[in-house]
Amino acid sequence: MVLRPINPHDLEQLHEMAIETGPGFTSLPDNLEFLRDKIEHSCHAFETLPEEGSALYFFVLEDVDAGRLAGCCAIEARIGLETPFYNYRVGRMAHSSPQLGVHRVIKTLSLSSDHIGDAEVCSLYLRPDYRRDRLGVLLSRARWLFMATHRACFPERVFAEMRGVLDDQGSSPFWRCLGRHFLPMEFQEADRLIGLGKKSFIGELMPKHPICLPLLPEELQDGIGRVHDHTKPALAMLNKEGLRWEGYIDLFDAGPTVESYLDDVAGVRDSCWVRACIDAEPAEPERPSVLASASGDHGFRVCWLGQTPEDDTVSITVGEAVALGVEEGAWLRVLMT
Repeated sequence: MVLRPINPHDLEQLHEMAIETGPGFTSLPDNLEFLRDKIEHSCHAFETLPEEGSALYFFVLEDVDAGRLAGCCAIEARIGLETPFYNYRVGRMAHSSPQLGVHRVIKTLSLSSDHIGDAEVCSLYLRPDYRRDRLGVLLSRARWLFMATHRACFPERVFAEMRGVLDDQGSSPFWRCLGRHFLPMEFQEADRLIGLGKKSFIGELMPKHPICLPLLPEELQDGIGRVHDHTKPALAMLNKEGLRWEGYIDLFDAGPTVESYLDDVAGVRDSCWVRACIDAEPAEPERPSVLASASGDHGFRVCWLGQTPEDDTVSITVGEAVALGVEEGAWLRVLMT
């Protein structure tokens, strides 16, 4: 299993995964032309590695033996520079009447664009039959290895939007109760437009003034900042990296936005460089616990290693060297997991 940059030949299988993800997965819409453009933009970003401005780095996890894509993930280098980016900020408003002896603190939702210019990790999806052998960990943490390797390409802060609670029909109770009053369309249609990058209507139609949460049903208030059941493992991995909820939620499904300073993320902070030593007679492989990345003959690659580093070197097998596209003595960036 090897993680690599996406290429145009992956379009058909990427489209299959987009269909599989279902509602609420806005960064991977079921639209062939949009996905083709996404691949084109990503290929350009990998070729140029710009140090400033927006760029999309899209990766796929390939089952090389089966010739099949097992999953995908992506990084948006800087959000909101070309198209608007909005979410809600959960805040507080104090009300008091000394005459009546009443003092209340009321939670509010305010339209926000505070994350403009930040990096976003997104589009993490692992197909059901590959949810094993710590492949989800590989997908999630490989992005930090890329960001650490190309640190100058990314800003100070990074965040991730998590899918919120949906009902059995794939619709958002939060949207039905709140968003649809300002934007008269079903959740799936609004979700589709966001996925296609058509976001200007948010600033045009969504409320400009704070919304008092006590006006919403209690069950919806309780759902704010909660994630979809399928998203809980991804959230747990991001929390382990050090990303935390700071009170921002998605406009449509109320899923949490978790964030951190990039240099404080464990996968960036704890990764390091070692030299590869190709061993023709490798030792018995250990439980996968070391991720290695390289920018070898085939571009950026990530895979599990069977051995842990010793000092500033790590023994790798011929197969691992082929997967990473490296030769003896190549520099690898590794991360213990």
